[in-house]
Amino acid sequence: MSATQDSAHQSAARVSARRDRLIIAILVFTTIGFLDAAYLTYVHYKGFSALACFGAHSGHSSCVTVQSSPWAKIDGVPVALLGLIGYVGLFVSYFVTARLNGEIGRAMGFCIALIGFGFSAYLTYRELFSIHAICEWCVGSAVCMTFLVVLTAIRFLRGEPVTT
Repeated sequence: MSATQDSAHQSAARVSARRDRLIIAILVFTTIGFLDAAYLTYVHYKGFSALACFGAHSGHSSCVTVQSSPWAKIDGVPVALLGLIGYVGLFVSYFVTARLNGEIGRAMGFCIALIGFGFSAYLTYRELFSIHAICEWCVGSAVCMTFLVVLTAIRFLRGEPVTT
């Protein structure tokens, strides 16, 4: 192998390693967010007695305050379930990209993360200024969506296909 070929091979290996770290980070934050939203969805349907939260608000859990607020549902659908669907959509976008090896999945992932980030920002605003209570689980999901919107934007803008 010539020096030029060796240099090109090392450069390709660095790009591949960087892409792989990006994909791993996206999948880790998606998994954490999925588990968070799954737990909140479970608690919504099981009952708030199963909700583990550290904060207190007016004698009961601040998470219960948030989860039982008018902003915890949209037309009767729990926002936790909407978050769960969003995280599933992020997983699907990864597999669409891996299968098609193209831009559609990357764009889909970024769009889902952007919508999730915007919705999380709105709900955090409501927690702070309307409900006056903070749910640690909701903050965890918002943090995951914040990282995901940045990571999926990087992935989309780089335009690098996923290799499986």
